[in-house]
Amino acid sequence: MKKIITICCFILYSLVSVAQTKAFRFAFISDTHIGSPDGKAEQDLQRTINDINKRTDIDFVVITGDITELGTDTQLATAKKLLDVLKIKWYIIPGNHDAGWSESGGQSYVSTFGSDRFCFDHNGTRFLACASGPYVRMSDGHIPRDAMNWMKKVLDTTNINMPVVFLNHYPMDNQMDNWYEVIDALKKRNCILIMCGHGHTNKSLNFEDIPGVMGRSNLRAKKEVGGYNMVDMGMDSILFSETNPVTAVLRQWTSVKNENHHYDLSKKYPRPAYDINRTYSTIKEKWRYSADANIISTPAVINDLVVFGDQQGKMMALSIANGKPRWFYKTSGSIFSSPAVWKENIVFGSADGNIYCLNNKGKLNWKLKTGAAVLGSPLIEGNTVFIGGSDHTFRAIDIRSGKALWSFNGLDGPVVSNPVIANDKIIFGAWDTYLYSLDKNNGKLNWKWSNGSSVRNFSPASCTPVIHNGIVYIVAPDRYLSAIDISTGKTLWRSNEAAVRESIGISEDSSLVYGKTMTDTLVAFPTSGTMQKASWKMNVGYGYEHVPSMLIEKNG
Repeated sequence: MKKIITICCFILYSLVSVAQTKAFRFAFISDTHIGSPDGKAEQDLQRTINDINKRTDIDFVVITGDITELGTDTQLATAKKLLDVLKIKWYIIPGNHDAGWSESGGQSYVSTFGSDRFCFDHNGTRFLACASGPYVRMSDGHIPRDAMNWMKKVLDTTNINMPVVFLNHYPMDNQMDNWYEVIDALKKRNCILIMCGHGHTNKSLNFEDIPGVMGRSNLRAKKEVGGYNMVDMGMDSILFSETNPVTAVLRQWTSVKNENHHYDLSKKYPRPAYDINRTYSTIKEKWRYSADANIISTPAVINDLVVFGDQQGKMMALSIANGKPRWFYKTSGSIFSSPAVWKENIVFGSADGNIYCLNNKGKLNWKLKTGAAVLGSPLIEGNTVFIGGSDHTFRAIDIRSGKALWSFNGLDGPVVSNPVIANDKIIFGAWDTYLYSLDKNNGKLNWKWSNGSSVRNFSPASCTPVIHNGIVYIVAPDRYLSAIDISTGKTLWRSNEAAVRESIGISEDSSLVYGKTMTDTLVAFPTSGTMQKASWKMNVGYGYEHVPSMLIEKNG
């Protein structure tokens, strides 16, 4: 008799786990942008929360990213305080605004909300969601490698007939650079719907036959009040209705069939092509290494090793000859800082708030505790390490002892880029709208320069400046190339002829400054103290792309 009961219970569990058991309703909020300059975002979210708390017909709330404007610790804390007033269970993931300008490299989001992903089952439907980045730099969306691995494991253990709803901040199309990996994984299961935000509008979508819905922003925009969506999961249909938190009136605007999907995995769709690799057949892959998490920093070479950090906080060393792992050193935070090497020393920052110095065997020489995450990359000259952090401080450190030689505390935002040195000046940008010049010997401020915009997102922060003949060249998200007098910090000229953004380089003979536009084009300007027209522009066909990657000329 006991065996029969066990079998019956197993059959019942299987039925529950593969089909929706009853209709239910949940609230769908997106793009709250707490900390927006006009100060209205908090009011809009508060109205929505008050409206939800008055209702008795909602089972839970989902919030799909861009919770804050810049992902600062203060903005995250404000959002959490507001959301904690909700009387029902809520689930939340970050968006690009929470991660792209994050002063903590995304760590504060996780410590504030507990996780950057979620998975739960409700009435027989599995809800699955994860972060999408980009982290610490502006680019298209990207689901981090560790999140992708987690999602695939969850799907592998999901009954093939169980309804799955996937949520992300980004739509699963070419706005997400690895969208096709997500689609391929979801199509192996019964994915009935993909929900997203990012576009600030209600919109029905289709992702290679998987139904999709984009939800509006909670912001009021040009209206008097904001709004959100109510989702009714019926037994045969999913209804989306926009609601105004003042009038509480529901306006249904789209529906999706709630049905079992058996996707045709042999059906072909447009995907990224790598045919260009065959065009340049002289370039051969020597070896490949796949880490468990995103590799965001630029590697360095020390002796026979390639060293680099990853988003799970590991600094790794591989053989430069064959790519085989030699050692790794684990920190307590993500590593976005590109390592610098000096003799047998490897220096880098971590989002755990420390600056580390390892020897070439991966053993700790010293670490220096700072007041916040260290996302900036070090520059070593002589025996001195120069590096900026998220505690609004730029430091000079003795590489032999790990002791600070001087600190400049006059920043109002995090440093995420590489500094450069010219004579006795060290120059770098921060996410506080300024480019700084300090005396490298004592940390005294020479000057600070602004492109004229008060918007922090337009700061000259992700670009590594180039310098020639007493002129500093910089590009920023305002899409201007700026030339600055290195002695005075005065603007010599600015050009938006080519709309370059954050990526810059200089020719080997220093006669040209290179820039990269957001669509297909490389451009070269003559180095000069007076306004210049572009020497040439070249369409190289990379599409829409704006990762801040510095340009290097080598052997022509």
